[in-house]
Amino acid sequence: MKTLTNIDKSAYLFLSVIFALGIYFAKTDLTFFDEVYTREDGLIEFASALFLLASSLLLLFRFFKLFKQKAFFWKVGILAMAVVFFFGAGEEISWGQRILNMESSQYFIENNAQGETNLHNLVVGETKINKLIFSQVLTAVLIIYLIIAPFLYRMFGWFKNLANKFAVPIVQWHHTIAFLIGTGLLLFITSTRKWEIYEFAFSVIFLLIFLNPFNKEIYKAKR
Repeated sequence: MKTLTNIDKSAYLFLSVIFALGIYFAKTDLTFFDEVYTREDGLIEFASALFLLASSLLLLFRFFKLFKQKAFFWKVGILAMAVVFFFGAGEEISWGQRILNMESSQYFIENNAQGETNLHNLVVGETKINKLIFSQVLTAVLIIYLIIAPFLYRMFGWFKNLANKFAVPIVQWHHTIAFLIGTGLLLFITSTRKWEIYEFAFSVIFLLIFLNPFNKEIYKAKR
């Protein structure tokens, strides 16, 4: 495992405080936990959106900075990730709808579980998109990315070349451990609002991954 940077240490300390306070409030004052600490449009949700946006902007910065030096598939990969994280930031705060006090269209009022302008709360028939895609599918993707991919990258040259070709950052083991610890800490919180803390951890750790991945040479200029 590579040595943690000062940014890594500060971020993990910060996440530890967030989780510790969350567990404390959930155990001592569940109403405060639900309606203040993890409320809709609260500090944690807004911070999650900011960190997701920061990841998107970082990727876009690298895209434009290295545009002339990198191959086509590298550009496709990094641009696709930037779009995904920008989309995640927008979805996290319903594209600023509540902040700007905007009304939802009739479609979202009728088909969104919360009547908001976002996709992750849409209900199609009896299926909630949030449960299908943003829970089940995302869980599978995270398992593959955080646990399986690092092994494949270290063991097989073809996988290493493929990941580097598409500018896919490979996690360092402390990133994986941080995710697993965060997942375990959720067991101490019974409220369904606990996922707001998990999403915040997701946004912070992914920014750390983009800042300093195992294969950080993919973000360096050619000499």
